[in-house]
Amino acid sequence: MESKQNSNTQENPQFVQKLNLPNATVVLVLGIVSIAIGWCFGIIGIALATIGLVLSNKDKLLYQQSPDTYSAASYKNLETGRTCSIIGLIVSAVCFIIEIITFVIIGAAIGGFLHWFDWLNL
Repeated sequence: MESKQNSNTQENPQFVQKLNLPNATVVLVLGIVSIAIGWCFGIIGIALATIGLVLSNKDKLLYQQSPDTYSAASYKNLETGRTCSIIGLIVSAVCFIIEIITFVIIGAAIGGFLHWFDWLNL
């Protein structure tokens, strides 16, 4: 029975189990986390999204070199993770710029407020 099953996998390529891309799940998780964290901590979201994009580029090259070796489902996960990383990078960058502007405005307001007290000679 087992020899018959082995002959089926050798003759029929649809029964050959394909490998998953090594970093497809990691890229997906990094992309999702970069979107979630990017809203509050822009610099952390930028770092996570950048790591996700670098890993996705490596796996995409692996898949393009031998597409028959890797499964289509893991490639779809890789593409979804890459898309999430791009979205996370954009969201994180915008939020990081807003954070910088906010700190500059608050710093200027506090500096002006303290200068006003010095002017009154209190």
